Amino acid sequence: MPTHFRATLMILARAAYCSILLFAVLAFFAVMPTAAQNWGNPVWSDEFGGALGTPIDTTKWTFESGILHVNNEVEYYCAPSTNAGGCNITKPNAYLDGDGHLIIQAIKVGSSTAPDSGSWTSARMTTNGTKQFQYGRVESRMMLPVGPGIWPAFWALGANFDTNQFGNPVVPWPGCGEIDYMENVPAVGGLGPNKVSSTMHQNSTTGLFSRGQTYTLPGSDVTSYHTYGAIWSPNMVQFYVDDPANVFFVHTATDVPAGNTYAFNHTFFLLLNLAVGGDGSWPGPFDATTPNPAIMTVDFVRVYQPSAVPAPNLGTPSGITVKAGAITGNSTPLTVGETAGSGRVFFSCTSDAPDASCAVKTNDVLSASTMDFSSASSGTATVTVTTSANAGMAAWRFVGGSFRWVVLLSGASVSLLLLLTLCAGPMPRRSQLQVAGSIVVVTAGLLLGCAGGSSAPPPGGGTTPGNYTITVSAYTVSGSGTTPDATIRIPLTVN
Repeated sequence: MPTHFRATLMILARAAYCSILLFAVLAFFAVMPTAAQNWGNPVWSDEFGGALGTPIDTTKWTFESGILHVNNEVEYYCAPSTNAGGCNITKPNAYLDGDGHLIIQAIKVGSSTAPDSGSWTSARMTTNGTKQFQYGRVESRMMLPVGPGIWPAFWALGANFDTNQFGNPVVPWPGCGEIDYMENVPAVGGLGPNKVSSTMHQNSTTGLFSRGQTYTLPGSDVTSYHTYGAIWSPNMVQFYVDDPANVFFVHTATDVPAGNTYAFNHTFFLLLNLAVGGDGSWPGPFDATTPNPAIMTVDFVRVYQPSAVPAPNLGTPSGITVKAGAITGNSTPLTVGETAGSGRVFFSCTSDAPDASCAVKTNDVLSASTMDFSSASSGTATVTVTTSANAGMAAWRFVGGSFRWVVLLSGASVSLLLLLTLCAGPMPRRSQLQVAGSIVVVTAGLLLGCAGGSSAPPPGGGTTPGNYTITVSAYTVSGSGTTPDATIRIPLTVN
């Protein structure tokens, strides 16, 4: 073989080898989960740094003052500059300790356990007026006091609660929505030193609607440092303790009773406070064993925003066929793909079929409306459609469909019987026939009228036969909530 030809073959072989190697490298990186959930650095925080006596940052926090007349509590809330109601600016109820912590202390100034008595002073801090938040990961690390009547809380209120020019809430509680990241009360309130509670509150057509879950701290209690927080995204809030992966309670828009609007897809502000219960309160009244002062130590408060995660792939589900005119249901599987590490995805569905409903159900042990992609990259759900019966549809079908001939024949038989009866009497034959004919006409008219007649429409309401669409929507932890992150339309046939 000529030398130059052999050299050319070697060059071509080397080029082919390099091309294959390059393709393999690119393919490897193409399948890597490059867009998993990543929270990065806080977009807002207070680390409570500063020497002892340094003022609390008023660009981040404001203070509520006075007796708020809520929950049968006894405390008078003090701002750092307040001297009224037992407050003492030389012994503030909220201050920086110089070691990177916020101290909120409740101090006893009287003995009454009557609600609104002002027998204790404390502090209630809020970002209302300084910063509002919508979605993200919100958390605080803190140590809590325990004892009869002691009620520490880290929570949020809907910003639409903010007062109008007359000093009244624009959307009164609970319509504004309330997110309780952490509450703790004594055992008399059902918690105690090793349990905390996370709860969602909103209004409904029947009044207050609340849904929550307690969490037991393994091998520890609230008097040591723990981080309490939630991952808040469109239509979904996931509560955790110490680790964002340690989610113990999930609340979604589908958990709200039908006919009510989910109250958590708008801006909220944060609150930190240490309340003291009186007679009839959730934690019960304080007593001689209640620590005085009771000290709540806050290491930090942080808010994160997630990096963008990819939209889930909702696959190609098959269409659904259901019967009209009766309460029936049918379903189709939905296979979902997502980048592992993307976190939970919330699902909802709607249908344009009249008086029909649909639901998406998953195998998530914390919420049947979500899938957890913290480690998995695929999951399966079931989309179910249920129709509603037309009022009186079954009876209309009986006399207005294939059974109408039964009615007509029955009417004819009755008429014939009457005809024979008349024929047997003394009436002249012509008169008998005229009467019999009239009876036949009247009987047939009455029967057809009762049966609905051939031109009478079916009763209204219910799901009518036709071709419709089911729309399934998916929302990730990084979505804006304005539009779903992914949608798929499934054909629906009602027959």
